[in-house]
Amino acid sequence: MSDWFTIDRIDTDTHIISEYRHWEETHCYLLNGSERSLLIDTGLGICNIDDEVIKLTDKPVTAVATHIHWDHMGGLKYFPDFYAHEAELNWLNGEFPLTMEQIKSMVIDRCKLPEGYDVNKYKFFQGTPTRVLKDGDIIDIGSRSIQVLHTPGHSPGHMCFWEKDRGYLFTGDLVYKDTLFAYYPSTDPKAYLASLEKVAVLPVKRVFPAHHTLDIQPEILVRMRNAFRQLKAEGKLHHGSGTFDYGDWAVWL
Repeated sequence: MSDWFTIDRIDTDTHIISEYRHWEETHCYLLNGSERSLLIDTGLGICNIDDEVIKLTDKPVTAVATHIHWDHMGGLKYFPDFYAHEAELNWLNGEFPLTMEQIKSMVIDRCKLPEGYDVNKYKFFQGTPTRVLKDGDIIDIGSRSIQVLHTPGHSPGHMCFWEKDRGYLFTGDLVYKDTLFAYYPSTDPKAYLASLEKVAVLPVKRVFPAHHTLDIQPEILVRMRNAFRQLKAEGKLHHGSGTFDYGDWAVWL
């Protein structure tokens, strides 16, 4: 399905591959180095993202999931060389806390599926990563170095990726403009604040979220951190306290 993905260019060797036909509007990022390419997230896996990747690089491709949720790692099946965080290896090995029926219902929700696509054939990817990541690790793709930041809160092994030389921060589901999800049993609101504390002090020039609008500025990192600090001060930073709206973003606790 040629129109499933939308391609945008950040710079000469960095591209965005988006899935705007699904309500989550997932963004994946292809970083091309001199030796290999790094694909940050692989989308839902409904269509083959590698068909787009091979148009944008002639280097070997390593895929990495910001976290092991279906809308970020569905396409890992197309990349034998992939990385994941140590805290979510069990989710790649049959222990994800939702049923396949629950996952399928969210895959098709508010989604213009490709003609003839059978959601009953959708599978939650399972596999063993070629490298297990932890906080502070460096991914060197030749002429570009990307640092792993373990940023739990949305999920136990959630990672952001920091390219210091360019000031690029790829935030996954930690930061985006819309409703942040921190209400699942596998989320941790207090860890979410600690992760925002970590990224808010970085000299970020550009923020690249995993969902929705790409019109997002680094100042949102400080605003989100401050809002979470205030929720903590008011005794509201816990599951079940509600949804809090801050204009261009919200958080569901």
